[in-house]
Amino acid sequence: MNQPFRIRLIALVAISCLAVGTLAAGGQDAPKRGRKYKAPPPAARIEVTVLRDVNGKPIENAAVVFHPMEGEKDTGNMELKTNEDGKTIIDVLQLGSTVRMQIIAKGFQTYGEDYKVDKPEMAIEIKMKRPGAQYSVYKNQDGTVDTGKSSDATPAATPAAGEAKPDAKQPDPQPSQPQSK
Repeated sequence: MNQPFRIRLIALVAISCLAVGTLAAGGQDAPKRGRKYKAPPPAARIEVTVLRDVNGKPIENAAVVFHPMEGEKDTGNMELKTNEDGKTIIDVLQLGSTVRMQIIAKGFQTYGEDYKVDKPEMAIEIKMKRPGAQYSVYKNQDGTVDTGKSSDATPAATPAAGEAKPDAKQPDPQPSQPQSK
């Protein structure tokens, strides 16, 4: 008599487990309460290599600044430093976006350019130049110093505002002579 009781008990437990499992599976369709997970947008992997323009050697510790752009508006920045090979990698920029990249390295001209992130993997190589000579209004473009004096014997007169320009064909007026009395 003990054996039929065990069989009934085992059957009852099996049916209960089956019922509970069915109810649990049906309960998954119910709306979840809590934070909804939103998958991040697809991102691109961008590798930037910073080299010297003269000899192609890598520039270590150069600051590579990424400015994600929305239209003409800068939405923040992310700064990375280059390693001993002159390389840095960023993999959080959204595909299809525009990013303004700026590179700052000690002893080199600052570099800046806008890039369209349109591929899942991009490799960008930048050759940095040494600073050029400063532009000066006191020097001519050929390198000679402008003293502000004209090399002609007669100074060139510029017409004042509202005056007509003198005709180039007419000779310059003679300087006035003191009259004797």
